[in-house]
Amino acid sequence: MEMQDRVIIVTGAARRVGAAIVRELHAGGARVMLHYRSAERDARSVAAACNAARAGSAQLVQADLLDPASPRRIVEATLERFGRLDGLVNNASSFLATPLGAIDTAAWDDIVGTNLRAPLFLAQEAAPHLRAARGALVNIIDIHAERPLRDFPLYCAAKAGLLGLTRALAIELAPEVRVNAVAPGPIQWPEDGSFDLPAQEAIIDHTLLKRCGEPLDVARAVRFLMAGAPYVTGQVLAVDGGRSVHL
Repeated sequence: MEMQDRVIIVTGAARRVGAAIVRELHAGGARVMLHYRSAERDARSVAAACNAARAGSAQLVQADLLDPASPRRIVEATLERFGRLDGLVNNASSFLATPLGAIDTAAWDDIVGTNLRAPLFLAQEAAPHLRAARGALVNIIDIHAERPLRDFPLYCAAKAGLLGLTRALAIELAPEVRVNAVAPGPIQWPEDGSFDLPAQEAIIDHTLLKRCGEPLDVARAVRFLMAGAPYVTGQVLAVDGGRSVHL
């Protein structure tokens, strides 16, 4: 168990990719602080499964990442519960279509606040503890950070900022802390119906492996960067079935 007793915060940990990341890191021996905003029932279910496997190995913290006080509260809650901090996974994300001409400050605050501002301030709060532990930080970005998606300019810009922040933090936190990112492609379709069936089929057809990935694919990449890549920092690993090769 390569992460035996390491303590890792995962944001947006209640469902979908976030829950898969929690389960994969926990399977590697980590103790996990599960952040959630509103999906309390799902978060409790994931934490209960972890604690059933190893008592006291998972804890919940509720926070709205748009609240400027949240990063410090999440880190402090982790230290109070576990006494240390070895890793941070910035997974929580807002994904909304914002066609040019329809962008307003509310969308800006939501999308940039969740995808860029919160990861920055969480990293800043966690940095002294990650340095002390010689830990690691993994940001979940998107292949569209570098290859923008029509009708999502604000989301793409925010994720591009997070990509740049990943590389900047790798410089700022070296040599004690490694900082990397995972860029998913088509893993799970948004629940708001942003992509109808023809759009989904077109995306899959343009993906080299001709299928969607699974949350576990992203989770395994996070586990690799967190614990299995001691000489890797400042890098972005695409988990996209080859879609970004020829976008």
